[in-house]
Amino acid sequence: MNTWKSLQSMENYCFSGREKDLLNPTLKLLHKYPFVLPQQPVNKGAVKFVLSGANIMCPGLTSPGAKLYTAVVDTIFVVTAEGNEYTLCVRVMKVATADIEKVNKGISIENIHYLNEELWHMKTYK
Repeated sequence: MNTWKSLQSMENYCFSGREKDLLNPTLKLLHKYPFVLPQQPVNKGAVKFVLSGANIMCPGLTSPGAKLYTAVVDTIFVVTAEGNEYTLCVRVMKVATADIEKVNKGISIENIHYLNEELWHMKTYK
């Protein structure tokens, strides 16, 4: 199957990020297929900030309730809430996990796409 047909069949399940040649999955795709990307849980205190589109700070990944999985810079993954399996957002790692554990300050994860933003509400037109 050629690339164009496979993209058409995805409808509104992919979008391009800053790098024009890279397609990122939307939350609609990730809710259908949650295993597509690795998951990174955050603690309950970070959830309201994540859902408002804020970047995730290092303490949100190292405090009790969160789990810090090994990842390198520019890894794309999904963020889930502590004790919840549903995807809250698609993010990209800006700091390697080894550095997050050492420094534990500043932004560690950049927001790409989150629940209830414009892309989430986008309709498909045929």
